[in-house]
Amino acid sequence: MRAIRNHGAEGPRVAPFELFFDLVFVFAVTQLSHLLLAHLTVGGAAQALFLTLAVWWAWMYTTWTTNYCDPNHPVIRIMLGGLMLASLIMAASVPEAFGDRAMWFALAYVAIQVGRTAVVIWATAGADLQKVFIGVGFWFLISAVFWITGAWLGGSLQVVLWIIALLLDYGAPMIGFPTPVIGRTSTHDWQINGAHMAERCQLFIIIALGESILVTGATLAGAKPDALTLAAFTICLLGSVAMWWVYFDLTADLAAERIESSDDPGRLGRSAYTYAHIPMVLGIIVSAVGDELVIAHPGGRAEVATVLMALGGPALYLAGHTWFKYIVFGTPSVPRLAAIGALCVFAVLAILVPVVPPLLLSTGSLVILIVVAIWDTRHYRRLQMTA
Repeated sequence: MRAIRNHGAEGPRVAPFELFFDLVFVFAVTQLSHLLLAHLTVGGAAQALFLTLAVWWAWMYTTWTTNYCDPNHPVIRIMLGGLMLASLIMAASVPEAFGDRAMWFALAYVAIQVGRTAVVIWATAGADLQKVFIGVGFWFLISAVFWITGAWLGGSLQVVLWIIALLLDYGAPMIGFPTPVIGRTSTHDWQINGAHMAERCQLFIIIALGESILVTGATLAGAKPDALTLAAFTICLLGSVAMWWVYFDLTADLAAERIESSDDPGRLGRSAYTYAHIPMVLGIIVSAVGDELVIAHPGGRAEVATVLMALGGPALYLAGHTWFKYIVFGTPSVPRLAAIGALCVFAVLAILVPVVPPLLLSTGSLVILIVVAIWDTRHYRRLQMTA
């Protein structure tokens, strides 16, 4: 039984063990949103952003791995079990990643990236793909030095070294993992199963949206049971539904078909899914924090932090989706760009004229998201009628 997948084989796109593996990242997303909620400052937002990028990179490379390697192979299953353990430690360390648990976070992250890559190098022995993962492992070993040294030194040096480490991790795929002797690779060497890649990223969006729903439910459970709170809860929940609608109603399936039929699926997998999904995930996390702030205090005057979370989250989500659509389909989404502009104008007005209640912020963002979703549906139907 070979560990490498046969992309031409019939069968399920995503294995049950991959879904089981994702459960750890439900906890990770919750930790990230709670970190941001507890530190509504520029520094706190920067930490949450940095750690979200690291958590996403750990999950994303595992998705690339299960795209190439069969999750039902015993060795790959054992590897995924080990990754779950390390990922849980990494997620548990998030609140103190720039404090007492810096080394825990660094060691867990390095173990995930280096350990997984070593297994994939073994699994792809004799295949052309092995060259790609040797390059991946080479760059993760370089960044590992900065991760661990930064955690050991702490303070401002930790920040500097961890930024370098993350830049190395994110920059390596852009330049083809150049490695001594082996050289660099191109996206044509990354012959992925496009349908699997699309489905895995769709599932992570579901994970993030699911966490936002958990936040709204938990906040309602602890809030004062009155009509204003119930209205805020309803609007925030509908906001999550609208985000789902924008992504899944049409774009998700059409994009999956496009990557599946592409002559360079590796390029789309890298650009549209590995990178362009990041702002969407960040937007959902920020929106979840905004939902919690709005439900907890729906009336009165909205604080600046509430404005930025309640309106900035949807704007960031739409920006990511605009980028994603542009990469996949090659055309800019005017409705999304207009919606982002409207959200930004609304945010500026709410800050300059501080009389807008939090509930109105969520209501405004919900209306904008619904308009985008309806435009998409009507536009697609018009295209079908003229085809």
